[in-house]
Amino acid sequence: MFIAQAPGELEDKVGKMFIGPSGLILDKLMAHAGIKRSHIYMTNLLKCILPQNRRPRQREIMACAKYLDMEIEEINPNILVPLGYYATKYLFQKYNLEPFSKKEFHDFIGKSIRVGEKQIFPLSHPASLLYHNEFTESAFANFEKLSGLEGIDERI
Repeated sequence: MFIAQAPGELEDKVGKMFIGPSGLILDKLMAHAGIKRSHIYMTNLLKCILPQNRRPRQREIMACAKYLDMEIEEINPNILVPLGYYATKYLFQKYNLEPFSKKEFHDFIGKSIRVGEKQIFPLSHPASLLYHNEFTESAFANFEKLSGLEGIDERI
């Protein structure tokens, strides 16, 4: 299960995930790793677009989190892939993992964290590559790691 922060303007209008510029990047990353979009359940932490794509507020996260929790329960994925800081922070909170700062987030990217029968595998949001070409090589490497995780073929 891929969990992004919130839908973008185009995604919100059309009702599909990753159909804009970051979607093109995600498709390249997944194709490189041999992961098919049709095998992935994608959702957002927040269920509606944020004004001016601002950072989410804690009350907004908590208002939408119950819907994400229901999706996780219903889909029951083996691997949770939060894309970006806020989705990762929420999953750490949900599963009672040690909190981290925004500066420390990069320490968790591309690392598998076991929580019971699930794995959390934080990744940078594909949109970050639109602004930071220096992350491209590590993003491709992290998607390769993701494709090699045990349980990837079963439920992601």
